[in-house]
Amino acid sequence: MRYDQTLSQVETYFDKTATKTWERLTSEAPVSRIRQTVRAGRDAMRVKLLSQLPLDLTGARILDAGCGAGQMTQELAQRGANVVAIDISPSLIDIAKRRIPPHLHAQIDFRAGDMCAPDLGQFDHVIAMDSLIYYAQGDLTRVLEGLAARTTGQVNFTVAPKTPLLMAMWYIGKLAPKGDKSPTMVPHSLASLSRALNGRADLVDLGRVNSGFYISHAMGCHK
Repeated sequence: MRYDQTLSQVETYFDKTATKTWERLTSEAPVSRIRQTVRAGRDAMRVKLLSQLPLDLTGARILDAGCGAGQMTQELAQRGANVVAIDISPSLIDIAKRRIPPHLHAQIDFRAGDMCAPDLGQFDHVIAMDSLIYYAQGDLTRVLEGLAARTTGQVNFTVAPKTPLLMAMWYIGKLAPKGDKSPTMVPHSLASLSRALNGRADLVDLGRVNSGFYISHAMGCHK
């Protein structure tokens, strides 16, 4: 699918079909054992991506691209960053606003929309955790080039890696919450993305997180 078609499908899923599922998953509410592995994996990946940034982010302008329910946004703001927290789902943005302590709101620009919108401006750092996993290689490389060109530091992002286990789980539908139809994740490798970027931006390997039904590969992109 084209970028705009994928974006529309992602918006429908997170803003309508599975909002309650993801609200629960990103909270401390009890969940199934399968979803516990996903929650633990997402927590570990968030720590991994945050470890790439300074502990003191006072004055830094950071894009939380696909901020979801705001867990990453809150931690960035607590480090002193000025955060543009954007998500394609207005419902998830509303959840983030409710959850993040009011005293941090002055540091956060909450937006519902496309993370690639040019009017978002320039950044010191970008984090895109599990928000680029649905895009084909051509669209993904264009997004990475565009974000890297507007970022002084590095764009830290995740992809779905090409592993037999993950591919098998996709086919039997166990990554989608029961009763929900999630967008299809597109697997990528560091080598194939590097070839597709062809020197227009450089990638670094930040490692994988494997936690039951959560498998994700972190990378960094910079000019």
